[in-house]
Amino acid sequence: MSKRIYVGNLSFDWHEHDVTDLFENYGKVSDVHMPIDRATGRPRGFAFVEMDDEEADAAIQALDGQEHGGRSLRVNEARPRTESHSRW
Repeated sequence: MSKRIYVGNLSFDWHEHDVTDLFENYGKVSDVHMPIDRATGRPRGFAFVEMDDEEADAAIQALDGQEHGGRSLRVNEARPRTESHSRW
């Protein structure tokens, strides 16, 4: 099984390859998704990482609260997405 991890408070200078490199220290990364701000075209400061369960747990334990890129990361298991209502 794989687990989806939320990674928050990332430096706006980071890209998917930076996140992948950091998490590969704990196991095989199957996917990284970094939402991009539509207005600026820059990363929004958070990402989602998918890894095998045990490796994901190890990464969460090791990286949560650690400083990378000058910022203290928030790393935890991603919550399921809830339905949002359109504002239009």
